[in-house]
Amino acid sequence: MKSLRSLLDRIAPNFEKGGRFERWYPLWEAADTFFYTPHAVTRSSAHVRDAMDLKRMMFLVVIAALPCIYMAMYNTGLQANLALDPAKTGSLEGWRHAVIAMLGVGYSPDSLAANVIHGALYFLPLYVVTMVVGLTWEVLFAVVRKMEVNEGFFVTGLLFPLILPPTTPLWQAALGITFGVVVAKEVFGGTGMNFINPALAARAFLFFAYPAEISGDKVWAAVPEGTAVDGYSGATLLSQMRVMTDSFEALGFSWWNAFIGLEPGSMGETSALACLIGAVIIIATGVGSWRTMAAATLGTVAMASLLNAIGSATNPWFGVPFWWHMVLGSWAFGIVFMATDPVTATFSEAGKWVYGGLMGALIVLIRVANPAYPESVMLVILFMNVMAPIIDHFFVQANVRRRKARRG
Repeated sequence: MKSLRSLLDRIAPNFEKGGRFERWYPLWEAADTFFYTPHAVTRSSAHVRDAMDLKRMMFLVVIAALPCIYMAMYNTGLQANLALDPAKTGSLEGWRHAVIAMLGVGYSPDSLAANVIHGALYFLPLYVVTMVVGLTWEVLFAVVRKMEVNEGFFVTGLLFPLILPPTTPLWQAALGITFGVVVAKEVFGGTGMNFINPALAARAFLFFAYPAEISGDKVWAAVPEGTAVDGYSGATLLSQMRVMTDSFEALGFSWWNAFIGLEPGSMGETSALACLIGAVIIIATGVGSWRTMAAATLGTVAMASLLNAIGSATNPWFGVPFWWHMVLGSWAFGIVFMATDPVTATFSEAGKWVYGGLMGALIVLIRVANPAYPESVMLVILFMNVMAPIIDHFFVQANVRRRKARRG
């Protein structure tokens, strides 16, 4: 690293402001600050509040998401391998099967390596396309504005493919992240200026623009190519709720499997266990607000319990208990990684309780009252992103009035 540092020191004057390559200053600054301390740092202790900065915060979120990444690959591969006809795996066509044949891992759903590798062949292309396209837009805006490229996109670029179905076309992923970065973030000034979550905005764009691939009853499992089961996909538990005539347990569904993440779904959202591990990490490190998560949990429990008490002879969703709501769909992933986004969530401590509580209650209410759209987490979080400034406004004004009253 010392030799690299000396090399950078020698060529730096050419890229810095006033140098021969001044137009590339933002890119140079981004590369330099990615590996080393930024040039502009606080020299006085007067402004130091804690040891957290943007780079460290984003790095910790990535670490917290690692369990979800693993489960995204494992469960996607598991669902695909379960769908394959063992007698026909020797005649499979497509680049994924060519890679699997080259590695010799096979398609056994009982094999950890076979599941992870097969799932990685769905997750990694979406992740690479998201990062390449998203970072291209980030760099373009940084060059035009003559600003450095910050680390904010590394989290968005990781979370976006985790909330996509595994069979999402790569061009749709590129189009979606373009909308999320440009329209939901950069037009408002970039990282820290957006009022809605860019990853969720990108997902919402795809949901409304291409509903056939993103929503519906049976779109959530990996579709093995060139097999007798082409077009196969497993219906999620959320979609099965609308037609169920009894409880999940009576119908043979396992809450434990749903908690671990062994059901069809968007790649990184199926495992409540992986999200719980991530929640512990971001709470312990101070990245995410435990108040928001606790309030969302209480809101979910309260609304589900109320609807259970009311009951319905025609809508079986009224009888779904809160512990099932917490492992279905993207509830866990949304509450842990999306609702706690410090940029788009409320900043007042009291406001976090209102913000999270309303979020948890609305998720359950929409799931039950509107069975045509069981997965309500995405739109509820986006709606609460818009409401966050209003919630903070009332609490700030209340604090102002209390301070005026104390001063007489």
